Amino acid sequence: MLRSHHCGALNENHSNQEVTLAGWVQKVRNKGFIVWTDLRDRYGITQLIFDEERTPKTVFKKSLDLGREDVIQIKGKVIERESKNSNMATGGIEILVKELTVLNAAKTPPFTIENQTDGGDELRMQYRYLDLRRAPIRDNLVFRHKVTMAVRNFLSQADFIDVETPYLIKSTPEGARDFVVPSRMNSGQFYALPQSPQTFKQLLMVAGFDKYFQIVKCFRDEDLRADRQPEFTQIDCEMTFVEQEDVLKQFEAMIKHLLIEIKDVKLDDFPRMTYSEAIQRYGNDKPDIRFGMTFGELNALAQNKGFNVFDSQELVVGIAVPGGISMTRKEIDAWIEWVKRPQIGSKGLVWVKCNEDGSYKSSVDKFFNAEDLAQWAKATGAQAGDLIFVMAGAKHSTRTQLSALRMEIGEQMGLRKADEFAALWVTDFPLLEWDEQTQRYHAMHHPFTSPKKEDLELLDSDPSKVMANAYDLVLNGNEIGGGSIRIHDTTLQEKMFGLLGFSEKEAQEQFGFLMDAFQYGAPPHGGIALGLDRLVAILGGSETIRDFIAFPKNNSGRDVMIDAPASLETAQLEELYLKSLPKDPS
Repeated sequence: MLRSHHCGALNENHSNQEVTLAGWVQKVRNKGFIVWTDLRDRYGITQLIFDEERTPKTVFKKSLDLGREDVIQIKGKVIERESKNSNMATGGIEILVKELTVLNAAKTPPFTIENQTDGGDELRMQYRYLDLRRAPIRDNLVFRHKVTMAVRNFLSQADFIDVETPYLIKSTPEGARDFVVPSRMNSGQFYALPQSPQTFKQLLMVAGFDKYFQIVKCFRDEDLRADRQPEFTQIDCEMTFVEQEDVLKQFEAMIKHLLIEIKDVKLDDFPRMTYSEAIQRYGNDKPDIRFGMTFGELNALAQNKGFNVFDSQELVVGIAVPGGISMTRKEIDAWIEWVKRPQIGSKGLVWVKCNEDGSYKSSVDKFFNAEDLAQWAKATGAQAGDLIFVMAGAKHSTRTQLSALRMEIGEQMGLRKADEFAALWVTDFPLLEWDEQTQRYHAMHHPFTSPKKEDLELLDSDPSKVMANAYDLVLNGNEIGGGSIRIHDTTLQEKMFGLLGFSEKEAQEQFGFLMDAFQYGAPPHGGIALGLDRLVAILGGSETIRDFIAFPKNNSGRDVMIDAPASLETAQLEELYLKSLPKDPS
């Protein structure tokens, strides 16, 4: 071994011991007659001292040439520091160096390899291997490892079997766009990278594996954002002979276990909320329930009063901002401008101040009296000292806009605390949603989701009213998982494909293998898939997944470190039966 200890191991108990350390030079402080160097490895930092009087002359001379990120090995004696650093695990000692070997000299890095760096996002992604040396990023990946191992151990102890499924599969028309892979051995044909191992895990249930899990890479060719990558990791799970309640209990127990194991946080039983209730009260199907400001619908209280802005709209809805009367008119106007931004798309806000003396002041006093505004306050749950914001417009867009406002206000008021956790189940989703553009139904979750038993007859008469036997798991306002009880009957699956616009031939070509398997004794089964990247980020106090992935893509889906995607040589394209493409498609 090139070292006897790592750089986070030594303390006063090791005084006068001869040790060998190896690592990267974090920092050099040269006083001319004495040189202090911080030596870093994965485990921590140890201070080295090169002393003109006590260090061999050749070694001292070499120390004068050390630069940041040089890889070195040293031998020396552990001594107590004169000025101890209580902020470091090794802050009570330093190493008086006797021998120095430069294992690899380094170029000056393009940004400082410290907790607070001067490198921008794109530069750090270009040199990701350097960024990974910084403690915050390294700690994120160690944290991810702990979460992953906790998940594996929990599921293994619950009798789940880890099974790998294929990465080269068949493209399907449902869901997001596939990443496709041309086949050299099958001219003109393509594999697809899996968006999910969905059909394979169902086949494992048909095969009698009973409980399956896999921590698996999935791929979706879709627009990107902070919490989305073209390749992502799922905790993919399936169970046999279960109903919805069984799945919810199993994975609620897993999340509770993770919170205790990783964060030492104990949660009570997760509340449950139907999809329609979530939309009505929070404007979205992944509500953050760590704070209030639930929606109050005001149509019956605010319309037909002569205010055309309200009278002409489908929905009038408001929220109460706690303590909001302390906002100045300038601050209120800033919020009005915020919702008018193209990203939100609202035409504006009406506001009402609920004064401490019980009176009201609003931007629409001309149309509404104190009794009207008191009713608004009751509907939104506003108390004395609160501020009510009201929006009006089409139901879907207005709820979405007010939801965005609620979340932003919650963020700015410090109500969305990273060290507080609140989880819930959202259930009773619609099975299908109508797409005006394609003039057909699409599956709200996926084509294999079972309808609620009590709604089966509606599949023939009114498919839009059918509820899905599906559920989402929400943590701190983020969907971290979703699943359903699956269809396990060939006839029902064929009917579902028909509702989704598949002809019998198309359904057979795409999913015939699954429907065939159902005819050989498919058991009732269901499961869930949780986004590991997002789950780890939230447990780590962030909603941005990129810092918890070793080598992420940027917001354009590019790996700027290895410069991918990239063009192929003409010979490669011809070998794959593809036409030659320009070197630079842009």
